[in-house]
Amino acid sequence: MPSSPVGLHRVITPYGVLPQAAERLDARAEIWPDEVRIAIERLNLDAASYRQLSGAHDGDGDAIRRAVLEIVEARGKMQNPVTGSGGMLVGVVDEVGPESPLGLAVGDRVATLVSLTLTPLAITDGLEGWDGQGEQVPAAGHAILFARSIVAKLPDDLRPELSLAVMDVCGAPALTARVVRSYVDKGTKPVVSVIGGAGKSGSLSLAAARDAGAARTIGIVPVQHEADTLNAAGLADVVALADARDPVALNAVVEAAGGPADITVVCVDVPGCEHGAVLSTAAGGTVIFFSMATSFSAAALGAEGLAADVTMLVGNGYVPGHADYALQLLRNEPGVRGLFESRLDED
Repeated sequence: MPSSPVGLHRVITPYGVLPQAAERLDARAEIWPDEVRIAIERLNLDAASYRQLSGAHDGDGDAIRRAVLEIVEARGKMQNPVTGSGGMLVGVVDEVGPESPLGLAVGDRVATLVSLTLTPLAITDGLEGWDGQGEQVPAAGHAILFARSIVAKLPDDLRPELSLAVMDVCGAPALTARVVRSYVDKGTKPVVSVIGGAGKSGSLSLAAARDAGAARTIGIVPVQHEADTLNAAGLADVVALADARDPVALNAVVEAAGGPADITVVCVDVPGCEHGAVLSTAAGGTVIFFSMATSFSAAALGAEGLAADVTMLVGNGYVPGHADYALQLLRNEPGVRGLFESRLDED
């Protein structure tokens, strides 16, 4: 079968769908002329996916590891059947097809910027180096990139684990900055609220909002130790405690912190935060959903039920230049780097 730039030739079942919608992909190591094979070093599981797996197996690391192996073996990719999400990976280029347009060479250390939900993947070491207790997964095996895959060479000044953690969420700060700048260009410096501000995508989104010219940034976190961490990082003008699943409580704390928000960025990995995000956003404002736990029907129906005139955006993970911008924020903002490094140390 001739290769397809979007990977149709790797779909086993059901025939004719895109790789992300497929139940099973062909993950064989042999490559088509426009493909690239990556020797895997580390996977980064999507936060919503890891939370679901951990909850389903009561935090048992061995059971979580077995579950990931079973998913990859059954599907030829890492796509959590409950959350539908995957993650990304770091590895070294092992072979480059003569027709690949990605500009890679054998030996390049890279991070994939496309989801594991559409990346043909095979694990060969049984994940023996992973205890199941964290989103970053040391692994051996291979992955396949298509002609239209997105990939970034890892910078030499950052350890691979740190680069991987940043690139996993690099779409969030880039889109946040773009939306903030659209307000600034029209003469309005917006108030930006980030729900889940102490997490990876949340901390980068706060930094991006400030960098792009926000008038005020509000970081929403659910527990005191995250509030203390975010306050110490200095990334938000106000840090507020609220359970984002409680719309009334969330709206109240955002109002008290200087809201309503002109822009609300949702970065939490738990379901049920849609109505609070809509309610705490000003009329004519914008809600950006970056969480894979978001129910978009709940968001749309909630906005209708609240008679909320807000624009709702789905963060699709790709904005041109997103990886470079996220790494720039990491280098320039000590608070962001501190949060990422402390998270890696905990894992």
